[in-house]
Parts: sequence; structure tokens; C-alpha cells
Amino acid sequence: MDIQIIVAPIIGGTIGLITNVIAIKMLFRPLYPKYLFGRQLPFTPGLIPKEKNRLALSLGSTISNNLMNREVLEKVLLSGDLCAKITDAIDSFVDHQSRNEQSLREFLYGILSKEEIDAILQSGKADLSGLLHNKLANAQMGGKISQIVVEHAIKKVHESLLGVIGADKLISLMAKPAENLLAKNINEMLQNNSKQLVGDLLEQESSKLLSMRMCDLIAGRREQFNQFKGYVLSAYKKLVTEYLPRALEALNISKIVENRISEMDAREMEKVVLQVMNKELNAIIWLGGILGFLMGFAYVL
Repeated sequence: MDIQIIVAPIIGGTIGLITNVIAIKMLFRPLYPKYLFGRQLPFTPGLIPKEKNRLALSLGSTISNNLMNREVLEKVLLSGDLCAKITDAIDSFVDHQSRNEQSLREFLYGILSKEEIDAILQSGKADLSGLLHNKLANAQMGGKISQIVVEHAIKKVHESLLGVIGADKLISLMAKPAENLLAKNINEMLQNNSKQLVGDLLEQESSKLLSMRMCDLIAGRREQFNQFKGYVLSAYKKLVTEYLPRALEALNISKIVENRISEMDAREMEKVVLQVMNKELNAIIWLGGILGFLMGFAYVL
């Protein structure tokens, strides 16, 4: 038997393996330019380190335009599965809280720190108290209240014995002056005392609300939470359709990817590519060996 039938395929396969290993190594190595007598040697650095900036720009553009564009993200974010997960999460939260015996205050302290919650509550109460005080201290408020009081008084007089004997006519003549005087006094009272009254009322009611157990807050309000679930889902869909384009524009995914790749060290980039394509690159190496083996076998035939 001619020994070349064995030797030639083995040599061809070996050459195929070695050349493919070298070719793949040259994609990354050398990592940095090499110089001889002040002149940069050809094929240094490797192809990927040399073209890193161009690859970064190309990858950033490809990911932004084809993988993370508005259409793709909207399809994912508005998919039936994701919307179902949102509603399921709300149902799960409500179901859990229906058995939670923590007070609302304790529940909130579990989300943020006590200082943060207290600061938010104080700020909210101060804003609401100021708003209600300004509304109540408005000069028109006293006029409206006095008008209602006087009209109610005249109606009662008409319905009483005084109305029969004609006293209601006298009271009607006095209605306007009485209304003006009453409005003035009510306005003064509201301006001087409404802030304290509103503040005390808000303090009492907020304290009562914060002391309620979560299970008591949930009990009997299933229908309201079902409506709330619909509102949340509707708001979510509107948020995605209306604000996603602005978010993508602000994020500038293309630039983020480009900058991240450009910032990567040559060794880090090599490691990432090998992690992703190690199986495929090894297949290329062995394919070179197989092709070399077949070429050597064909040569001796």
C-alpha cells in the first residue's frame, strides 16, 4: 500500500487545522500594533482590535435600527403575555395585601424609610392644607355660605307660624343686610381659623387612615381594584405608545452600544467574542482540518 495515501491526508488535515487556528488567532492577535525600525508591521494589530471603532459604530447602528427599535419594543411591551403578567401582578398584590395585618403606615415604612415617608406625608398635608385654606378663605366662600343660610332661614319662617302672620315679609326685607353681615363674619372666621381647622382635620384623618390595617383597606373594595387594574393597564399602554419614542431618543441606544464597545480593552473584547462564538470558531478549525484531510486524500488518488 502506498504510504502517501495515509501521509498526504494527515499532512493536509494538519495544515488545515493549523492555518485555521492561526487565522482565528489573527482576528485578535496581536492586540496592539507592532513596529520594526519605526515602521508598523502589516497585520498588526489583529483585525478586530484594528477595526474596533468601525465595528462599534456598525453594531450600535444595527442594534438600534433592527433589534431595539420602536416597533420591536412596542411588540414586546404591548404583547398579551406581558399585559397579562401586569394584571396578574396586581391581582397577586391585592390578594397578598388582603391577608396582610400590617397598618398602612407599617406597609409604607417597608417600601421607603420612616424619614422619607414622614417627609412625604408632611409635605402632602401642608400642600393640601394650604390649598383648602386658600379656597375657604376666598371672599366668595362667605357669600355663598351666608346666602344658603339666609335662604334656609326664610324657608323655615315660611313653613312656620311666623309665615302665617306675615313676619316672613319683614324677614325678607332684612335678608340682604343680614346676608352681607353674615358673609363678612364668615369670611373673617375662615381667614383667621380655616388653616388651623383644616390642618387639625387632615392630621386626624391621615392618622386614622395610616392606622388602618391593609387587609381592612382591601376588604370590600375588590370592584374598585378591578377598575384600578384596568386604569393601570390603560395608562401603561398609553405610556408605551406615547413616550417610548421619546425614551428611545433620549437613551440613544446606538450611541450607548458604540461607546461601550469603544471603551472595551482589546483583551476584554476578545474574551467577549470567544464566549459568544467559541463553539462556532472551534467548528471552523475542525472544518479546516477535515477539508485539508480530504484535499490530501484527493491529491494522492
